[in-house]
Amino acid sequence: MSQITVKELNIGMIGLDTSHCGAFTRFFNDANYEHPISGGKVTVAYPGGSADMPSSISRVNDYTEEMRVKYGVRIVSAIEAVAEQADAIMLTSLDGRVHPEQFLRIAQYGKPAYINKPFALSVRDAETIFELADKHKIALLGCSSLRYADPLTQALLPDERGQVIGADAYSPMPLEPNNPGWFYYGVHAVEMLYTAMSKGCRKVQAFTDGRSELVVGTWEDGRIGTARGNRENNHEYGITISRQNGSTFVNPLAGNRPFYMPLMEELVAMFRTGVTPLDPAETLEIIRFMEAANESRASGAAIVL
Repeated sequence: MSQITVKELNIGMIGLDTSHCGAFTRFFNDANYEHPISGGKVTVAYPGGSADMPSSISRVNDYTEEMRVKYGVRIVSAIEAVAEQADAIMLTSLDGRVHPEQFLRIAQYGKPAYINKPFALSVRDAETIFELADKHKIALLGCSSLRYADPLTQALLPDERGQVIGADAYSPMPLEPNNPGWFYYGVHAVEMLYTAMSKGCRKVQAFTDGRSELVVGTWEDGRIGTARGNRENNHEYGITISRQNGSTFVNPLAGNRPFYMPLMEELVAMFRTGVTPLDPAETLEIIRFMEAANESRASGAAIVL
């Protein structure tokens, strides 16, 4: 991967239908923000939006106006215009269905890219995206921002209590028919689980009672990890990390810095160095984990990955 040596990166954004757009941009473009990140600015964006997904199309106009007026971002009418004018790209479209097609349209430009959650809605789509990235030598990252949250990173540093032997993560899990089951929001719990456990899951079984979801994963070395998705009025995030000689509860939102900030720092480093901070094989396994969890959720059967 080639390095980008320009003094300040021009960052492009595709898909202005999620609150992440303004939250991410604030670090780069708001000169009065108490947590600025240097090295780049979001300068150009394409609104997008999915007409058959109310949570997307109902918000795109307001978020587009916020980006244009509050943060001075140039709004363009084509995805390709973002790729032409930017040094690096954030593909933030809320709807995971559109990510393969949108990435296909920008891949030929060879710009480093971040794909917001959900990265893809099937292993086949995720593999297609990574194959395109490999073909065009694109540094590519796709993950939940919680993966890099300071409290979680710190809790996983080497510890005198020994190795991680299991983990139990939870997050909100509203359902979205067009991004089914675990993909739409349960991905946050799954991402935290994999940050603690790493890849190597071999079997999953999912359970649901309408108020919440639970998926149990068994790793190839015998470790067990769980991800819980809560509905009703439970909007909390957390993970308990079990080691050989003790356990730690982590609230990923309880750090001294905004929890999006470490991800933005990782992205600037990747955009400049061309080095992807996360093994694509782990991202692919996370997609397969959720895909299998959805299969098990429907059938009740355990699914071998």
